[in-house]
Amino acid sequence: MSVAPLFFALVMWFIGTAAVVWLDSRPRATFARSFFWAGVVALIAVGAVWWTADEPAASGAYVGFAAAILIWGWHEMGFLMGFVAGSRRIPCPPEAAGWARFRFAAATVMHHEIALALTALGLFVLTWGQPNQSAPLTFLLLFLLRLSAKFNLFLGVPNLSDEVFPEHLAYLKSYFRKASMNALFPFSLIATAAIAWWAWVAAEAATPASESAVTATLLFGLAVLGIIEHLFLVLPLRDAKLWTWASSSSAKAKGAAKAAISD
Repeated sequence: MSVAPLFFALVMWFIGTAAVVWLDSRPRATFARSFFWAGVVALIAVGAVWWTADEPAASGAYVGFAAAILIWGWHEMGFLMGFVAGSRRIPCPPEAAGWARFRFAAATVMHHEIALALTALGLFVLTWGQPNQSAPLTFLLLFLLRLSAKFNLFLGVPNLSDEVFPEHLAYLKSYFRKASMNALFPFSLIATAAIAWWAWVAAEAATPASESAVTATLLFGLAVLGIIEHLFLVLPLRDAKLWTWASSSSAKAKGAAKAAISD
């Protein structure tokens, strides 16, 4: 397995997260403008996905991965800045439990999750039957990792980092639960590790430096980052502190970091 794609995945994840953190930490008056221009970048990224869909070389895999990160970043800005979230934007009632609590929680993020799912589907349609599947596979993995993290926060984990949300998303804290562990968490780790293992095997089996090898290696790197992000949910460490340097407002920076690229 080549080191270059792993380094590229790490750099794109790091830069993408830092960019979202910085933009979300700026005054709210700048949000609409930032979201608009990020949308323009996302549209260009979609064009790049279409343009390189039939590219069997390693360069196509890198372009697809970077494009997926840019598109994902735009979606996350929409969520963090409050443009696309859900129909419910108030705290969870203290007495809510079971299915009612789940329905309330789902309503806070449903529109954003639907938008992500439709985008993933659109990327697969755009590249259907083409050799370069880097973009749709990357976006789908990001989406699955996000869903896993959100379900675990809902069910309960030791490290909620519930101080890390932007003020306009503070109501989301009421839908998370602090607990020593939940039944889903081990399966989340096993599933993510299985994806990483599959990507590793695929990369080793593919022709070196080919699109398939690079795509698999990029996915392996992203899955490993996903495992690390999940571990932050149970370790006594505050992952949001990694991103305070990217913002002039540490509180907002923490909020962006919690739900940014790698969620």
